[in-house]
Formats: sequence, structure tokens, C-alpha cells
Amino acid sequence: MPDTSRPSQREIAGRLLIYGVLLLFVLYFLLPLLVMVITSIKSMEEIRTGNLISLPRHPTIEPWIKAWSYATIGVTNEGIKGFFWNSIRMVIPAVLISTLIGALNGYVLAKWRFRGSDTFFAMLLLGCFIPFQVILLPMARTLGFLGLAESFWGLVLVHIIYGLAFTTLFFRNYYVAVPDELVKAARIDGAGFFRIFLRIMLPISKPIFMVTIIWQTTQIWNDFLFGVCFSTGATQPITVALNNLVNTSSSVKEYNVDMAGAIIAALPTLFVYFVAGKYFVRGLTAGAVKG
Repeated sequence: MPDTSRPSQREIAGRLLIYGVLLLFVLYFLLPLLVMVITSIKSMEEIRTGNLISLPRHPTIEPWIKAWSYATIGVTNEGIKGFFWNSIRMVIPAVLISTLIGALNGYVLAKWRFRGSDTFFAMLLLGCFIPFQVILLPMARTLGFLGLAESFWGLVLVHIIYGLAFTTLFFRNYYVAVPDELVKAARIDGAGFFRIFLRIMLPISKPIFMVTIIWQTTQIWNDFLFGVCFSTGATQPITVALNNLVNTSSSVKEYNVDMAGAIIAALPTLFVYFVAGKYFVRGLTAGAVKG
């Protein structure tokens, strides 16, 4: 009898073909990153005399040091260091506050339904489809009324408000899958609104918290439009500083410094995905996009 436990030559050929195609796609998508890394460790002389994918003959980290501390951005020569920490200080409170409020909103809409809750949820979802440009003028007037125009906390508030529609959607659809009997039993035992949320909902919410944190971190860190419209000078985030770095007029265009700055700006989001990427997929499959 033939050994059916071993794959046939046709199956092996099919697998090799699939892996080969996937490898080509990987190389295609990673090639720009490879070019950026290689360019960022070359001197300007090597960039002028070589080609895009040629390896550096004398690697140097000087472009990274200059991008971080000494590059000319606008009218300053302080690099992107200060703007990098601006984004860190902005992302942490904006992500945490929008995630916690979204968890409470989702909990209410899923387990403490009230008259008109479905209509309220549908109206809230409109925020997921409103383009950034539509809210610029009303948001600017609101920040001016609150005295937060062109301030650090004004930009944090903008990201919290704009992210609430998404965080509420994620948590509401996740909590809908939680059996109603758990909440009803807790209410019969005398547990109130916050006790049920803290003792029942939060302990089972790790996957959706990771999904929401990754989503919000990526959206807020990579935002440029809100940063350029609602902040100024020393309060601007790194995306605005990176744009100013690339477009700064200079007698010699330093492509190696530009590439180093772009990679530095991308490192936090890459780190988040490397550390918590598995939780992101797990949270999505656990119900974050269901309902």
C-alpha cells in the first residue's frame, strides 16, 4: 500500500509555489523599508555616487544622531527629539482616556439599554465616517471657546473626542457577546453599575482593550492633520516635525537624515505591534468586529 502520510510531489510543488509567491510579496513590501534603513546609515557622498539598494561601504549613525538632536526643523536646530516626546506625552493620556470612556459607553449600550439606545448608538457611529476635514472649523471654535487653542491639552482633547466613536464601537460589540445572565445575576445579588463593570466586565476585557489601545495609539501617533491645525511651535507632534524636517530649505538636501527621522518616527508604532500584535488578532476574533 502506498504511504499516504507523506506529501506527494504535487503537494510539495504547490507549497513551494505558495511560499515563493508569499516571499515575493514580502520582499515587495519590505523593499522601501530596506532602502530607508540603508540610506539612513550612508554618508551623503555614498548616496550621490551609489544607488538606492547598494550597501554602505562605511556605515555611520551620524544621520540618526543629527535627526534626533541637531537637524534643522523650521527655525530651530534641535532635531526631532522634543517633538518625539510631545507625541509620547500626547498619546498616553489620549489613548487611556478614550479607551476607558469607550469601555463605559460600550458597557452601557450593550448591557444597560435604555429608550433610544439603538438610535444613540447609530448616531454615535456617524463619527466613524466623518472625515477629519469636516470637524476642523467647529473643533477650532470649540477649543478657542475653552481656551485650549494651539495648546498641548487641546490636541489631546481633539484625539479623545474623535476616537470615542471607534472605542465605543469596539467595546459595545465585544460586550454584546457577554451573556446577559451574568449581569442579571450580579444585579440580583445587589451589584450596581460600577461594581458589575469592575468585577465582571473588566476582567474579561483584556483582548478588546489591546485592540483599542493598538488602534488608538496608531491613529493618534500617525496623525498629521490635527497636529498641524491645533498645535504650534514647541507643542507640535512628531509627524509635523518630520514634515518640517523633510521640507526645510537647505543648500544640501540630506536624504540620510530624512530617512533616519522617518524611521525614528515609526519606531513606537512598530514596537506596539511587535509586542501586542498577537493580542490584536485575538481581540478581533473574540468579537471586536462582530455584532
